[in-house]
Amino acid sequence: MTRALGPVAWPPAPIRTERLVLRASEARDRAAFIELLASPEVHTYLGGPRPRDELDRAVPEVPGRRPGLFVIEFDGAMIGTIELKRHDAESPGHIRPDLGEAELGYLFLPEAWGHGYGAEACAAALDWFADALPGKSVVLRTQTANERSMSLAAKLGFTEVERYEAYGAEQWFGVWSSPATPSG
Repeated sequence: MTRALGPVAWPPAPIRTERLVLRASEARDRAAFIELLASPEVHTYLGGPRPRDELDRAVPEVPGRRPGLFVIEFDGAMIGTIELKRHDAESPGHIRPDLGEAELGYLFLPEAWGHGYGAEACAAALDWFADALPGKSVVLRTQTANERSMSLAAKLGFTEVERYEAYGAEQWFGVWSSPATPSG
């Protein structure tokens, strides 16, 4: 990540949910990172997958080692990633610079879809964010055609701010506000 989330120590202790662990990336995650980035299904709404041979050369031994990026682990194996990064006010769709301290992004391997892991992992990451940066908001952008992502945004409590055209498709921009004080 090019810009950190501010005064947040990274990486935090692993976050445990009922079924998942959110943790910093490790060398054992490299193959799953490559699979995630090369998957046509995962990148249907993200401009398409990257070539596997390019990823084999480009992905470092310990991929995703940057503040704000969590590996999502289920039963000892990586099933996806969640990233909370400083929101770029210059990016398409960000008409309201007063909204969004951070932007939420997530990717899950196709075999992890449909089990509720996205809602469980993202809720845990947002809880962590609310404790780390109380009173700050998070934005999320997705294509309106991405029904799974739209559904997840609603489950997580994101509120639509606007829709706009970018990358040849209608995009959705929403905001989630954290509590004003730490919960714990």
